[in-house]
Amino acid sequence: MSPRSPRPRLLRRGALAAAVLLTAAVAVPLGASAASAEEPGLPGAQLYANPLNTTLEAAQKLSGQARADAQLLGSIPSADWFTKGTPAEVTAAVDEVVTAAAKSGKMPVLVAYNLPFRDCAQYSAGGAADTASYAAWIDAFAAGIGDRAATVILEPDGVGIIPHYTTLDGNLEWCQPAELDAATAASDRYTQLNHAVDALKAGAQTSVYLDGTGAAWLNVGEVSDRLLKAGVARADGFYLNASNYQFTVNSTFFGTWISQCIAYATVVRTYAPGAPGAPGAFGDCGNQYWNGGPATGWVGDAMSQYAEWTTDPAAPIQVSTAGVDSRYASILGGVEPTTHFVIDTSRNGLGPWQYPAGVYPAHEDWCNPPGRALGALPTTSTGTPLVDAHLWIKVPGESDGKCYRGTAGPLDPARGIEDPAAGQWFAVQARELISLASPALAPLACDVRVVGTKVGSGFIAAITVENRGATTLRPWTLAWTFGGTQKVTRVVGGSYTQSGADVTVTGPKALGTLAPGKKTAFVVTGKGAADTPWQFRLAGTACSSR
Repeated sequence: MSPRSPRPRLLRRGALAAAVLLTAAVAVPLGASAASAEEPGLPGAQLYANPLNTTLEAAQKLSGQARADAQLLGSIPSADWFTKGTPAEVTAAVDEVVTAAAKSGKMPVLVAYNLPFRDCAQYSAGGAADTASYAAWIDAFAAGIGDRAATVILEPDGVGIIPHYTTLDGNLEWCQPAELDAATAASDRYTQLNHAVDALKAGAQTSVYLDGTGAAWLNVGEVSDRLLKAGVARADGFYLNASNYQFTVNSTFFGTWISQCIAYATVVRTYAPGAPGAPGAFGDCGNQYWNGGPATGWVGDAMSQYAEWTTDPAAPIQVSTAGVDSRYASILGGVEPTTHFVIDTSRNGLGPWQYPAGVYPAHEDWCNPPGRALGALPTTSTGTPLVDAHLWIKVPGESDGKCYRGTAGPLDPARGIEDPAAGQWFAVQARELISLASPALAPLACDVRVVGTKVGSGFIAAITVENRGATTLRPWTLAWTFGGTQKVTRVVGGSYTQSGADVTVTGPKALGTLAPGKKTAFVVTGKGAADTPWQFRLAGTACSSR
């Protein structure tokens, strides 16, 4: 299989303010541990939308539809990525996000992405220098969380791309960097991941998920073996489809099969990683590349990634899960799977790109494919017991990299333009994702206009708010988060409260009603930099701003 990789995100932190005229005034024992109503964890938690995220940062340099698109996407909870920095820097960066999330009572989703030779030095090259450096970095990451609630997506591609790795079938994989010792590189990767799991799980409220690749990548048995070796039994589970485009329903089937395979290998076969004969357990696990089983009379085929899978035995064999499902029923003997998982739904609303055959030397279907759509909104209530959440792990609208599809570049031949560098904002793709979103995504229901100026060591700004929603607000409230140490000293046309960087203005009794289609205005005076907040929220609903 051709590997796919998530694109890098810069370590964000500090007040990343863009100086614009102020505003002012936004398997339980043997599988992964399952969360319960009595235990803190991801299932059922409210997800945190960082008001200083990189999407809203990108919006500050945009205008018109591109700005509105970025502000819309930036209002929805996405993961914060941490990709570099010294131990001290990553502790401070993680602490900043977790502190703000804890204050709001919501769950932050953090991506730790700094393994040595991550992505096998491809598009997302980088990472710690060696195992010791990585251990120090991940310990510092854990220290930034402490005992507060956080969910960590641990090292995208960390299980899928392992240097100098030999599969269960005896095949040496493609990632073979000359700089690493071929005899120890694979075992070093497992040492790194196991240490990370233990360091992060030392936090009483930290949920940790390991890379489970995706439904069109490694087969079920191969993924299950790697997850066990990486420490999934001590984590909260695994994640699927990170930065990719596979249908959510297909990922749900695939993740369930992985969980069933782990249960079979650990409970039915009493598997211990590295024990003699262990690979045989994974060979018994049904997978997406041959779906025969008792229900099909052991007739099978490869599952198609270009259509949604179904349990219907009468469906075409390439989309029916009946054979694989019956295979697990026959080998589990009543043993229930317990290893939970989450699915990245950020860009999979229309599934994968079915690229034209024979057109490009390399299709690179994971790299900024055209005509894709946002998927299901992030939620921790999925209706599927093993699925802890649908998350936006990959930040939608950020480029996968400069995609050449086997040509010399610099243009992406599938688009006829030069794609932005990995992790940079891609306005064209953001527009596609929103316009084709499945389910459809409504525009922001309020708009804020700021006219401000610097006054001495402070600022003054006139704020106009338009209610574009369908509900009359009594009284209206407008909230925002400053990017620095600004302090409001006066509001004319409303009352205000401020806690740290968070400000809320409430309409006065006489003018506190804001009907649909109507506007209201007030003036804010304060101390500190005249920088515009990146997003406002009217009665808790995100607004666009100008």
